[in-house]
Amino acid sequence: MVLDASAFLAYLFDEPGAETVVEAISEGACMSAVNYSEVLSKLADRGVPVEDALRDLTGRGLLDAIDLLDFDVAVATEAARLRDATRNVDLSLGDRACFATASIAGLPVLTADARWREVGVAVEVRLIR
Repeated sequence: MVLDASAFLAYLFDEPGAETVVEAISEGACMSAVNYSEVLSKLADRGVPVEDALRDLTGRGLLDAIDLLDFDVAVATEAARLRDATRNVDLSLGDRACFATASIAGLPVLTADARWREVGVAVEVRLIR
């Protein structure tokens, strides 16, 4: 399972659907490095300095529990290919990075963003709520 930043943030903030994310993490979820950066950025937006966030995530064992995947040339190229297919829902680069990671890995994505169900790509989308 590939975690979208929205799903991981829902877990961190104990929002509805957090239990679904806990289950995915316990089953060996992964996340694109791009989406990991989004998580750290959103935490910073909420006043949590990046270094504090890293300490917290490390202390909770989350950086060991989630396999962080590189945004390499293959994933970057796939994300670019997805631009036209995802234009109808105006997905960000981070969203497309998640889809591209899942596509290449052959895994479903887990997200809090219901718009992803409207995307016409061959990646299974699972919603946390």
